[in-house]
Amino acid sequence: MSSERRVETRQKSFLRGCVYFNNRRCAIDCLIRDISLTGARLIFPGKVSLPAVIDLYIPHKEQTLKAEVHWHHGDEVGIAFPDSGARASRSADAELADRMKRLEAEVVALKKAFKRLRADVASSAEEAA
Repeated sequence: MSSERRVETRQKSFLRGCVYFNNRRCAIDCLIRDISLTGARLIFPGKVSLPAVIDLYIPHKEQTLKAEVHWHHGDEVGIAFPDSGARASRSADAELADRMKRLEAEVVALKKAFKRLRADVASSAEEAA
């Protein structure tokens, strides 16, 4: 039996983050070592004491996520994103995936059109000669 209790697999990361709490009056920089739609593992410069609910700001994504602190171990903290935030992220990810599929289909169609045009130009050049 696996000791893994996560619903979603976390992706390894090396993102800079900032944890806000106490109505954004307190801020602590951190490193986001892995992240998924449902949670993340944060590393701090030293041992920290955090409240049960925090805001995680990810500058690279220009995104702030409400999170619940689930565990502390030395300078590492495990957080979970509430369902509402996970659903919003899933929705944004699904929208992005749909857009990628449409763009990939468009690229395939453009490549076919380009190939046809090249063939037409080549046959026109042969007829002119």
